[in-house]
This record gives sequence, C-alpha cells and structure tokens, in this order.
Amino acid sequence: MIARYTLPEMGDLWTDEAKFRTWLKVEVEAARAMAQAGIIPRDAFREIEAKADFDLTRINEIEEEVRHDVIAFLTAVAEQVGDAAKWLHFGMTSSDVGDTALCLQIKSATTLLRKELTRLRKAVRKLAHKHKMTPCIGRTHGVVAEPTTAGLKFAVWYADLTRRQHDLDDAAERIAVGAISGAVGNYANLPPKIEAAVCRKLGLKPATISTQVIQRDLHAELITSLATLGATIEKIATEIRNLQRTEIGELREEFSSGQKGSSAMPHKRNPITAERLTGCARLLRGYAVPALENVALWHERDIAHSSVERVILPDATILAHYAIVTLVQLINRLVINKDRMLQNVYYGGGLVFSQRLLLKLAPAVGSREDAYRLVQRNALSAADGRGDFRALVLADTDIGAHLSAEEIEECFTLDRYQEHVETIFERVFAE
Repeated sequence: MIARYTLPEMGDLWTDEAKFRTWLKVEVEAARAMAQAGIIPRDAFREIEAKADFDLTRINEIEEEVRHDVIAFLTAVAEQVGDAAKWLHFGMTSSDVGDTALCLQIKSATTLLRKELTRLRKAVRKLAHKHKMTPCIGRTHGVVAEPTTAGLKFAVWYADLTRRQHDLDDAAERIAVGAISGAVGNYANLPPKIEAAVCRKLGLKPATISTQVIQRDLHAELITSLATLGATIEKIATEIRNLQRTEIGELREEFSSGQKGSSAMPHKRNPITAERLTGCARLLRGYAVPALENVALWHERDIAHSSVERVILPDATILAHYAIVTLVQLINRLVINKDRMLQNVYYGGGLVFSQRLLLKLAPAVGSREDAYRLVQRNALSAADGRGDFRALVLADTDIGAHLSAEEIEECFTLDRYQEHVETIFERVFAE
C-alpha cells in the first residue's frame, strides 16, 4: 500500500523487518519447546535464544542466490548463532514458521482494526444520540418520501457497523491459529505437543488440522469481512456525499481554514474525504476475489497463494485501518445543518405529508382510491411548482367536504414521525 494511505501503527506491522522478527519469534519458541521436550539439547536452545538475530540486507543477499526466503532467513540467523544453529528449525518445514508467523501478524493487525472500529462505533453512537429527534427527510429512489430523524439515519449506520464488528471479531478469532505439523501436516517429525507449546507461548491456538499450510478459507474469511466493512463504510460515505449536494445541503464535511476546494472555482467545498473512502471500499472489495481463489491449493500445498497474500493481506489491513480512522475523523467533524433539514421537510409546502393526509381522508371519503386521487392531484401540482401543497389542499373543496381545516393541519405535524424513535433506539443500542 502506498504511503499516502498507510498509517504508521499498521504499516509497521507489515514491514520486512517485522515479518522476519515474527519468524524469529516462532523459531525461538519452537526451539524452546523442543528443548523442554528433550528433542534438542538445552544448551543449544540457550545459545539460540541468546544469539538468534539477523541483518535484513544479508537475508536479501542470500535470497538472491538461493531464491528461497525461508532458507535465506535461516542462513542469515545461523551466521549469528554459530554451531548451535544446526538445531534451529529442527524437524520443521517452511510453512510451519511462515504460516504461524503470518497468523501472528494478522492477530496484531486485527487487534488494531478492532480497536479502531470500536472508536468508530462510539463516534456514530454519539452522533445518533445527539440528533435522535432532529427532523429530516427520508428519501426513496432519491426522491423525498416521508419525514424521519437524522438520529435514525445514524442509528442505521451504528447497527451496520456493529454487525461488521461481530464479523471481524469472529474472523480474527478463527485465524488466530498456528501450525507446527510438518511437510504434509501429519506431525511425522515433531509431535503435536510442540505445536501446542509454541502456540500457547505466542497467544495462538493450534489449528484443528493443517496440511503443510493453515487452510486458506480462514484468510479468505478475514479478507471478505474487511471487504464487507468497506462496503458499509462506502454506504456511510455515499450518504454523506449525497446530503452535501448543493440542492440538499443537510450534511457537510468540515472545511478547514485555508483549505481550497477547486483550482478553478473558489466557491467549491467538495466531499473529498467521503469520495476517498468510496475509492478505498472499491479496493477492499477487489481483494476478496483473490482471497477466495487462494482457498483451493494443489494437494497438501502449493505456493499459488503466496504471491497473492504478500500483497492483499498487508494492503487490505492497512487500507481498512486507514478507512476506519479517516471515517472517525469525518464523523467527529461532520457539520449538521438542522435548519436546512427542517426546510427540506416542508419542501413544496409539505409534500412529504401526503400519506398522512391520505390515511386521514380515506375513511372519510369511503374509498382509498378516491382519496388517493384527491391527494395526488394537489401533490403533483405542488411538485410541478403550481402552488404550495398545504395551501392547495386547504383550498380544495372536494377535500374540504370531508375534512376540516384543523384535521388537515394535523396531517402536517412531525410528532407521529418521531413517536417510536425512542423504542428503535432502545433496540439498536441495547448492548
């Protein structure tokens, strides 16, 4: 992932230095477990523990020759350890160290993602409660529909993000596994207790079963959970972008002092952050397909997945982290134009109260179809700019023959649209 979208705390988890340090941690813990089990000499383990180190440049030099990153790593470490290095990686295969270390890196990455996602949910929760009863328009098909509240809009976001939190929690828990099971996963050269001891020290669980590799449906589940998270972030960003449109003007991204929106048009304040988040979501969705294609490997292992994972696992976690943190900042600084929201509710003289009027008129008229026709002719006239809806209805003698002016006015109030907001909030924020 390019530096522009890489925040240091996540990016640092995926450097080559961090990868090889995690490999080294796995190798040292494996040697410890083998020494305690009497498989390798205790003196050799103490030597390994004391001297095991590497130089990244040296690893790269060796890999140029041997064309195998694990062998290059082990050779570089052996140069530091000396004679005891013959007991390093004893009975292990490349994926024992590589896959276990990768899951350890993923665990660190998902811990950070889960923390930031919790911050995002708290920010949205605060926004929802602040505007729980702030009236605004609900729209369907992009067209004004009926009044709702801004708090309910934000509560939907919170419920979506809560599901994403559960998805990520589940995926993170399932992939927090390790495997020290040998070349085809049958523990031919090291007993399962070595794997168990290493995983215990590293804070992982032993994989239920592995071949030479940890099964890639776990990695695919993680990536698809991030893709779905991206889709939810895009949903929120799209709503913000739409409500910032000039003709709507209900929400707006913060526009800081000195900021410029266009090289050509000084009046512009564009929703650039929400648009950027939309782009991030597109990338996250793109990582899901290769992650799913990685699930099917030949027999007990091939390396078709390896080149893919070197890109998609760092990129997806780095980009998801960036998107979450950026959305937190956007939510915390979101400008809410309550006056414009209320003004839009009464667009066209309160067109959005047409259903309330229909429900009041139908029993009085005795026919829903006749009542619909009476309401619609006034609503469409108002929508076409030929008058104010409420005024047109009050002047309509056919409607007036069935409803008093007071009964008509009752249809243009907001209280019924706010009546059950508290109940909905109790359900959404019950946790």
